[in-house]
Amino acid sequence: MADPEKKAEEKGVIETFRTSEHGAIAWAREILWVVAVVAGIALFLYLASGTWPAVVTIESESMVPHMNVGDLVFVVSADRFGALQTWESGRETGYRKYGDFGDVLIFRPNGAESSPIPGIGGGVHPIIHRAMGTAPGGAGMPVYYYFYQGMSSPSRYLPVTVTGGSWILSDGRIVARIENGMIAPDRENITPEEGYILVSAQVSENSGYITKGDNNVRSDQGSYLSRRELGVIQPVHEEWVVGKALFSIPLIGYIPLNIVPVAIILILLMVLWEYYQKKKSTDPGKKRTKKGK
Repeated sequence: MADPEKKAEEKGVIETFRTSEHGAIAWAREILWVVAVVAGIALFLYLASGTWPAVVTIESESMVPHMNVGDLVFVVSADRFGALQTWESGRETGYRKYGDFGDVLIFRPNGAESSPIPGIGGGVHPIIHRAMGTAPGGAGMPVYYYFYQGMSSPSRYLPVTVTGGSWILSDGRIVARIENGMIAPDRENITPEEGYILVSAQVSENSGYITKGDNNVRSDQGSYLSRRELGVIQPVHEEWVVGKALFSIPLIGYIPLNIVPVAIILILLMVLWEYYQKKKSTDPGKKRTKKGK
């Protein structure tokens, strides 16, 4: 017969960890299982999308009505399922995504690093806006304007020149004026079918994509980031592109948006479950049956 002590030694650390009923070991085993499942899902998403993060959450209303706060967006690399298209190229080919021409980009503004988990870590979260066109480096940044926020999409963007504080189209129409440093559109001369392109005095530091939120009046480039030390948003260099939006699921994104309280709740539930299981296994109270005579 085999020596029981020797058999226990041969059992090994892994088997002991897998079968032990000790509270601390059981708890560690549960945590390790959760970590393994999450890592497996993350690996699958990365292999499927070709980029990271493979999912992002909409945190603002800048893409309304085509994307809403709480949407969980699945991301793929910029060249997956066809070349990346801008609003300008999409208008020529008829390619549409999320209710308008062109792809919706996920990008790191000015290449800034950020935490992949909302609410944890510093940096700047990636921006999720539509690619409008491209711009060369060393020239004035083209700025796209559309004055009908969240109502519709323009069928064309027309170039404007600025003379004496007035925005003038090639047909002579004045579509906006600068009053007290603010842009005041002329509602009698503008229509929902038209957007406008103004070449800014700000010179771009590099070539790249011009991006705009569908619910924003103007495109991103030329404005300051929320952390002003990072400077003016430059055209999106290809290396700053995380990917493009493939599809989204409404409301699910509220979970990662509130990841800290959700994690606390899950941990508390796990603790309570372990406590319940342990108490159940050690509870001496059992129903007794009468023995027959």
